[in-house]
Amino acid sequence: MVGVEMNMVVKDSLKALELYEEIFETERVEVTNFAPGTNEAIFTLHGMRIHMLDENPEYQMVAPKPEHPVTMWFNVIVPDIKETYSKAIRLGCKEIVGITEIPEMGVSNAIFLDPFGYQWLLHQVHREISFEERNRMFEEQFGTEE
Repeated sequence: MVGVEMNMVVKDSLKALELYEEIFETERVEVTNFAPGTNEAIFTLHGMRIHMLDENPEYQMVAPKPEHPVTMWFNVIVPDIKETYSKAIRLGCKEIVGITEIPEMGVSNAIFLDPFGYQWLLHQVHREISFEERNRMFEEQFGTEE
């Protein structure tokens, strides 16, 4: 078997899973129900496998804190950004960047911070823009290095 899985440490993987299930369409793969500090939850989000583990400092597994989020984030393309973003905010996530329309790129995006210290970048694609077209727009805007 081969594959790729994103692993993340959260204060409480069962609570985090409940939150993510409320915001996104997820599919549970494996979820334990042990004492706090020993749980894990594996789920898929649009085909990506995510493995969450409870914070357990004894094993050097320390979760980020909301006031000190990690510098990686999840980029999720969603069918309805307003609906998804509203759910996240209603469920206690904090706005970092509200829904922003970027018509020249054919997308809308938004960023929120969840209560477990992870950032989520949402995208809704309104029309596909090729790499070449995006590259040309950036060259026109920023120029090229010589």
